[in-house]
Amino acid sequence: MMKCTILMSLILMFLAAAADGKRKRPEDKVKCPKVKSLRNFDLQQFLGNWYVIQYYASSEEALAYRCMQAEFTMSVPFIDVTMNFTYSFTDDPLNEQLLGNITWSIPNPAQPAHWSHSEDTYEGIYNTYVVDTDYSSWALLLHCAEKSKSPRYLSSFIMSRLPILGVNVISYLRDKLPRYDIDVRYMFDMSQNECDVPQAGIEIPPSLLGSRVQATSRKHPMKHDHGK
Repeated sequence: MMKCTILMSLILMFLAAAADGKRKRPEDKVKCPKVKSLRNFDLQQFLGNWYVIQYYASSEEALAYRCMQAEFTMSVPFIDVTMNFTYSFTDDPLNEQLLGNITWSIPNPAQPAHWSHSEDTYEGIYNTYVVDTDYSSWALLLHCAEKSKSPRYLSSFIMSRLPILGVNVISYLRDKLPRYDIDVRYMFDMSQNECDVPQAGIEIPPSLLGSRVQATSRKHPMKHDHGK
């Protein structure tokens, strides 16, 4: 009886160690995580305007952006998805709104929640997945770019049709991200306040304007660097 108990304990210890090892698998910093496309996704319902409520990028340890908003459109026939977006930098005293866009193709019409883009300025192959959405209120996007012999670029948007989103919904969406190697400690709140240009009622000292960093020399929220 004693031998059986010892043997059973050893088996349980082995299984626990194996499970722990599986949980602590080494993270692949080059390849994008495997993502299942959202089933029964209706792209037509997803189109339109969204506010980015929280933002993550693997290359950043602090939030550099504010007032990020996106508009999704689709070509006819239904081949391409385009995101036109606006944003400004958190430390820009002028709160200048900058413009950007990216267009993806849909590799498999049967999986319209997966979009793919290939262009050097977007760091090689750039895949985007709609991880979850209810269409009318909230959505979760995952972006991942792979480039040969370079670390991947991983980013994610929690989005809302309104400038605010409920805490419970945000928590629900954040809980989905760790499985895709996203550290939610670096999933930052995106301010959607005072997004008019310029900020109303603010007098900016000339010295501050003189030290203002030009946007073209700074990081782009969907790329590693401007113009590269």
